[in-house]
Amino acid sequence: MPEIEVVFYIEGLSNDRKALENAMKETAEELRGEEGIEIVYLNVEDVIESEEEGVLKYSGVIETRLKGDFGRIVQLTLRYSPVVVEVIGPRKIELDSEELMKILGEVSLVMGKLMKEFGGLAVYPKLEDVPAPHIGYEREEIEEFILGDRGILYRIVIEVFGENQKAVESTMAKAFSIEGCRVNKLVVQGETEGGRFKGLLAAELVSSLETLVQLTAKYAPVAISVIEPEIIDILPNEAQNTLTDLSSFVNELITRPLQRHFEEKKNTEFKLNR
Repeated sequence: MPEIEVVFYIEGLSNDRKALENAMKETAEELRGEEGIEIVYLNVEDVIESEEEGVLKYSGVIETRLKGDFGRIVQLTLRYSPVVVEVIGPRKIELDSEELMKILGEVSLVMGKLMKEFGGLAVYPKLEDVPAPHIGYEREEIEEFILGDRGILYRIVIEVFGENQKAVESTMAKAFSIEGCRVNKLVVQGETEGGRFKGLLAAELVSSLETLVQLTAKYAPVAISVIEPEIIDILPNEAQNTLTDLSSFVNELITRPLQRHFEEKKNTEFKLNR
């Protein structure tokens, strides 16, 4: 698998200075102990104190420059969820479809576990007024999407829930379209129990790499298959956007308990101050 060089900025927050300093040291040591990567440099910055109310008082940043294969960097992104990811090089990464599917499987596994604990990520505005997307394309059109638009043709299978089968089909087709996918095929199978439909959706889609990874992170597919192209070229900005998206999704999930704490605290203060 091709090697990539990145800079991670990993942020720590706490209301206890000493606890944060210790946590940052432990994180730095964990990074130094990671196998399959080269650490070009690693810097643990001093903890600073914020005077702003309603936020965690102390913050600190670990900046580290890493080299490793793309799959390994994806793993570390999911584990350490840096607030900023900067891709240094190379100018182009080439992954074969099997390597990409392995990476997507890892993303699906990790994000699936996080969403079971903290809740889902796929949230959309009301879709009633969104026009139904076109479904089904000629072979020449798909080739143009892949060659001309740098798209990837793939199939995914995800668990779905809804009012009924028809409603699920309509909603998910619109959701995929909003995400930036062209829908070539879409099939839903399942059954209704207790007045609610539950089943599996299989879709054949064409999209950019970033959209493919976003869908994998949001839906944690039970199966995913990259059909074309056989070799996927990834430019630095595409790799950077992909890693940044993954990190932001992880951060969104793991900070939800903290966000709820602050919201509850604000609501309590408002009620007490009325």
